[in-house]
Amino acid sequence: MDKQSAKRTMVTNEEGRSIGINEIFADECRITIHQDSISNSQEISENERQWLHTLEKRRGDIGSLQKPKIQKVPKMHREIEANIRCYEPLVVSIGPFHHGKPKLQLMEKRKELLAIQFADQDSTKERPEGVLKWLPTTSVSIDVLYKKVKNIMPNVRECYDDEVIKKYSHEEFAQMMLLDGCFILQYFHCIVTGNYKELKMKSHDIAFIRRDLFLLENQLPFEVLQVLMSCKFKNNDGMGMIKKFISSAHIKQTPPHGFIQIIKEFFLEVFGGSPHPERCTCTHKVMNFFHKICGGEESSDTKQESMKIRLPAHLLELLKTYRIDPKAFSEGGCYLTGEWCSYRSAMELRRAGIHFRPGKSRRLSDVKFTSFHCSGQLTLPPITIDDSTKSEFLNLVAYEACPDTPDDFAITSYLSFMDSLVDQPEDVKELRSKGILLNFLGSDQEVADLFNEIARDLVPNPHAYVDVKAKIENHYNNKGKIWIAEWKNTHFNTPWTVVAFIAALFVICLQVSDTLLAGVQTYYATHQKGNN
Repeated sequence: MDKQSAKRTMVTNEEGRSIGINEIFADECRITIHQDSISNSQEISENERQWLHTLEKRRGDIGSLQKPKIQKVPKMHREIEANIRCYEPLVVSIGPFHHGKPKLQLMEKRKELLAIQFADQDSTKERPEGVLKWLPTTSVSIDVLYKKVKNIMPNVRECYDDEVIKKYSHEEFAQMMLLDGCFILQYFHCIVTGNYKELKMKSHDIAFIRRDLFLLENQLPFEVLQVLMSCKFKNNDGMGMIKKFISSAHIKQTPPHGFIQIIKEFFLEVFGGSPHPERCTCTHKVMNFFHKICGGEESSDTKQESMKIRLPAHLLELLKTYRIDPKAFSEGGCYLTGEWCSYRSAMELRRAGIHFRPGKSRRLSDVKFTSFHCSGQLTLPPITIDDSTKSEFLNLVAYEACPDTPDDFAITSYLSFMDSLVDQPEDVKELRSKGILLNFLGSDQEVADLFNEIARDLVPNPHAYVDVKAKIENHYNNKGKIWIAEWKNTHFNTPWTVVAFIAALFVICLQVSDTLLAGVQTYYATHQKGNN
């Protein structure tokens, strides 16, 4: 082959010539790139330069801590027609999203009256009969409250998108915040102290307001409530009032356990095992257990830790922190390599030897599974199901879907977990009979439909309940336990079968004893005849 045919000639771009490449293959291939085409492809238009300049400005936003805003319900949630009503206020608007709607105007006048009541509220005055004598308050002029609220308006306005509040002047917005804040706190005060008559409302309006205050689009920046409470309450009494109001809507006292149950819980608490044994020593378990027995719900360390938590953005976030411990979903499992666990209904788990028990805690994250030799026990937090449950859960799920909220998806994960347990009315009946589902909604079918509708198209946190799911899966894969459970369900599914089994066993024992006795008598009779 001629050396010239294999030679490569390369000319630099500065000379502006073509670059020729002669390959040594049979078919010669030539690639020619012109400098003019290169220079033209690298030119950037003015619009592109402006876009790149805007993109560079966003560099400072990386890692910045921006104040979370009060959002509207995400579009993907609003598109479900059956749920639209759950995001809309029924009687009262709070904040700018639904302000001015004709159907909500009747409560606007009531806001003014409750604002005056809140300003004039004085605990030193004589209270009506039946009203609790606590929450010491002092009367404050309405203009002092307004000045306090107006001073924080620059921070408060940052809690909403500019497009939402641009139609309100600073004065109009401050007046809205004052009336709404006073309305909420006076409503809380009357409910918590039992002074319902001072609200001068129908009972159904009082119930609907409780529902409306926890809608995502009906939230008020908590800073407004904090400023108003600082003028009226001492120490942390205002925050205690709010927490008492939230807990009163979800707490139903469970009957005290007997002595045997307490001892059983003690051994389960101390020796039941922990997914993280290095973090939970035996001594710590014992101290926590006796603290619960004495009436406490959390240790002093937990209380001190909770006091360090920042103020919530609004009431809906405070409700979520009451319902869920976000730390429960921070470990275990993985988006890519997490363990796969099959969903099984409550009745299917019961047939597999897994029994249900209501927990003492009302936190939806407090789900535990305890394994025994031939059976298992799934402990679930008791939950009240009523007309406001669907609205509350849907708004919490919508809040978790907002872009600037923590991505633990705790409520979403709980609903997905419950949806796996509740499939048919029989599953609701099983959980209801154990005191886990407190049904004030209607039939068991309605409760089953509620969970199936709420949990549709939800994606849970892969870390949620991963330890519990793994233990259930291990129990279900143990063929010996499944066989024993099926045998018990088949032959001892009612008390009468147990009585019949005991009676049959007693008869068999009598027959065996009679046979043995007859054999002994025959032996001695024969032995005596032989001796004679």
